[in-house]
Amino acid sequence: MTNEELIEYLIQQFPEATVVQGTQFVEMTVMPESLLESAQKLKSANETSFDYLICLTGVDYPESIGIVYHIESTKLGHAMVLKVKTANREEPVIETLTPVWQGAKYHEREVFDLLGVKFNNHTDLRRLFLEDDWGFPLRKDYVDDVRIIER
Repeated sequence: MTNEELIEYLIQQFPEATVVQGTQFVEMTVMPESLLESAQKLKSANETSFDYLICLTGVDYPESIGIVYHIESTKLGHAMVLKVKTANREEPVIETLTPVWQGAKYHEREVFDLLGVKFNNHTDLRRLFLEDDWGFPLRKDYVDDVRIIER
């Protein structure tokens, strides 16, 4: 499926989402409440068959924390970006996508550890690299007086 065909398909199947052609990939932004359902449809639909989560990362925006999923269909050979933003920045919460892509488990733990995003229904959400009292060093407002790190 070409990027143009993928855009057409996504607009038809996900009318509530925002779909654009990014610099390299087609990008679809969904609301937090439809994230899990959208991911399941993207994986299970024969037309898309996005069976592989390439990576997952967090982005610190002024009003929220964004989660960016790069996904690929190993069967059909196309890829895209799925995006979502948390409802707020102070206590960011989003649904886990481990039921869809098992590989999300450790990516989500990394985002939890470094940005403080809680993933609802994650089976093992705990810090991956840092101690529990460390804070969230990838947040733009992170200050660490002991180690003299300031953003």
